[in-house]
Amino acid sequence: MSRAVPPWAAAVFLLGQFIAAEEKGTVGLTNLHVAGQISKSFPHHLNIYCASLFHAATPLQYQIINFNFETVQVTWNASQHSATNLTLLYRFRSGNYSQCSNYVLQQGHTAGCLLEAEGDAVLYFSIRNGTQSLLSRSLWISDYLKPSSPKDLKFRWHQEAITVTCTNLPHGSLLYEVQHRSTFDREWQSKEEEDRCNVTIEGLDIDKCYLLRARVTTVDSSYGLNTYPSDWSEVTYWQGGEQQDSCQEKTLFTKHTLIYGMVTFLIVFLLLLCLWKLHRVKKLLLPRVPDPKVTFPGLFESHQGNFQEWIKETQNVSQGSRNEDREQDSSLEDTLLVLLPKAEDEAPGTTPDSSRLQKETPEEPSQLPGQPPQGELLSLRGFTFVMSESSYVTL
Repeated sequence: MSRAVPPWAAAVFLLGQFIAAEEKGTVGLTNLHVAGQISKSFPHHLNIYCASLFHAATPLQYQIINFNFETVQVTWNASQHSATNLTLLYRFRSGNYSQCSNYVLQQGHTAGCLLEAEGDAVLYFSIRNGTQSLLSRSLWISDYLKPSSPKDLKFRWHQEAITVTCTNLPHGSLLYEVQHRSTFDREWQSKEEEDRCNVTIEGLDIDKCYLLRARVTTVDSSYGLNTYPSDWSEVTYWQGGEQQDSCQEKTLFTKHTLIYGMVTFLIVFLLLLCLWKLHRVKKLLLPRVPDPKVTFPGLFESHQGNFQEWIKETQNVSQGSRNEDREQDSSLEDTLLVLLPKAEDEAPGTTPDSSRLQKETPEEPSQLPGQPPQGELLSLRGFTFVMSESSYVTL
């Protein structure tokens, strides 16, 4: 059995659903479906009211930045209302709403507003399209704090450390962060101090050139997660305890180039050494095969590698050379003559050849049998000859 729901109860239920959805920035589809089912039993005027609530609950993205409690910037994404100039009404603490007097324009239409802050206070604002409210909020501006950058930075060197000081901001729960890196470092290194701008960085090399910068951040436990860090201060360069205009990046480049060159040279040297060792090992394991062209002349030039034809020709040549050697030896033996002097009483008509004695007749005709030969003995190729004072040998 169903019971009728009073109109005021349904209105309260819908209003609570829309407020909860608006705080999250979106309206759930389930809530819209339930609201639509309930609105079917409402009178006509209640349906009109619900339709206006649906339209007012359209999500509108916005961003708030509190610049050091001095200026508050409220911006919104008006893509759904690109052809419309939206207006912003605001107030701090209690008081009447005032319309923004310093709008931020984007493509000729309002996209934000700059407000003068009055310390840490609650900001009430409403973004409207004419008389229709698109977004209404009340929040603490400290939840969106962006501190100002550190001012009056001072650097003091002592031994291998540097102390950075600056003017403290009037707000509490702030972190003063100093970052540094040398020309040999790729990433920044950080050091923080809470509630006072007095940061000491140790372990530095006074001969190196360092880059330093500082900024201020908030403590999450005090300000929440919607805050913003300050902008970085101007980068300063320090070397040898003195401020420099810049760090010489070419020193880093030259040193890296030297290192890369040495590594490349070492790799090439090791590669050549390995190739030389490999060649020696290969030579030991695989002895060199001599070139047959040197040992067998004419085998490849004249016979195209045919060993049988080459050996036949070689044998013929060697045999012919042996015959020639034998002929030369015999000719030497035949030309050996022992010439004797002519006899005084040589008969006329005798030729000079008759006075020569061959090696086969070593004895003189005038020598008596059994008488030992007279003169000097000459040995040649196993033959012995008797030489007198008036004889000579022709070779």
